[in-house]
Amino acid sequence: MSELALHIERLPRMHVATVRAVSATPEKDAWQKLRAWAEPRGLLRQPKLHPVFGFNNPGPAPGHSAYGYEFWIRVDPHSHPAGDVELKEFPGGLYAVTTCRLVSDPAGPLGEVWRRLWDQVQAGPYRWRRTHELEHPHDPLATDAVMVLDLYLPIEPCETPPEPPPSDPQGDPDAA
Repeated sequence: MSELALHIERLPRMHVATVRAVSATPEKDAWQKLRAWAEPRGLLRQPKLHPVFGFNNPGPAPGHSAYGYEFWIRVDPHSHPAGDVELKEFPGGLYAVTTCRLVSDPAGPLGEVWRRLWDQVQAGPYRWRRTHELEHPHDPLATDAVMVLDLYLPIEPCETPPEPPPSDPQGDPDAA
């Protein structure tokens, strides 16, 4: 199978409004909460200014149908949360990014695209950085059938081991 098209992107520090749901359908449930808060404020009409990101929190566990999903939307630092909405500071960071469709992507199901992104990054000059992987919908109001996502895998450059000091045959009486 061919490699995924990916690029490296540094997300900036940003203020985000966040909601989370834990259920058998947490993406849907958390989205309903975020939409109910963000839509009346006009935030969803400007996806470039107010991008939406989501991630599992906590992730699925074998034998349990319920898991968590958290949505973030970039907001002004002076925004006022209400209800289940909280404000957080996202520190930003370096990410490997690829794009896929939520359903019927030629690269495979969403979980397979995530696995391929992981494998491809690990084979290069970066490694995974311990923080949330992010899913960014291009149009958060799109239906699942046409939803396009950017998948953000947190990364950091691999540390290269220090080179051994050069051997000095003149300083080593055993060398020769």
